Amino acid sequence: MSRPYSDAFLIELYKANPNRAGTALGIACVKAKLPAKYVAWALDVTRMTMFSWFRGKPIRHKNLLKVETFTDLIESDTAKGILPVKNTAAAIKYLEAMVAKKYDGNVVSKIKKEVDHV
Repeated sequence: MSRPYSDAFLIELYKANPNRAGTALGIACVKAKLPAKYVAWALDVTRMTMFSWFRGKPIRHKNLLKVETFTDLIESDTAKGILPVKNTAAAIKYLEAMVAKKYDGNVVSKIKKEVDHV
């Protein structure tokens, strides 16, 4: 199983403005037990970016609709009882189905390849 969200992070998350899209995503991910590492993969961003968003930092326009839609889907599936996930494998399977791609386990190489092409 992935590392759980730390107590310090959870306190900071729940103190942040819940009206910010990133904070709402963070709260939804915590409730759904979706690890930030895999959510970052699903949204094609880094884990560091995810935690910045969770803490209320601005989200670029190109990612904002994706984040809001993703949050709505997670909240809806939580309300339906599909989430929270029971383990990392279930989290990966859920996110793969959501974004219709396979997790290859090597997020760093994928991001590095994208940076090298810029």
